[in-house]
Amino acid sequence: MQSSENANEGTAMGQNRWITEMGLGVDVHGADYNKAARRAVSDALRHSSLHFFDVTNKSVQDMKVDVVIGAAEPANIDPAVIAQEIPYGTVTVTVISGGLDVASDDGDDRITMVNAAILVSFDD
Repeated sequence: MQSSENANEGTAMGQNRWITEMGLGVDVHGADYNKAARRAVSDALRHSSLHFFDVTNKSVQDMKVDVVIGAAEPANIDPAVIAQEIPYGTVTVTVISGGLDVASDDGDDRITMVNAAILVSFDD
């Protein structure tokens, strides 16, 4: 797990990215960044159905899964909690500045929005 301000480092040498999925997660009350981040990852995962394993001789265990989380307060994200949302593969979580917080009218609460990108790669 890592926290970084640069999520544009690209795919590691000897790996090919096969899938990119995006998601948005929101905590409407309470500003729970981990809740919003888990929802963003879930949103991205729920829009995927992978059917290429049989024809590629790859398995879910071969996947390298890079999760990039963008949050207004990156320090409030626990990468280990977010990694638990990914059911397969070798998972790395990178947290960067991003997302959006919207204050309530009275300033006592806020809506917390977190973005997630899930990048799936395989070794050559």
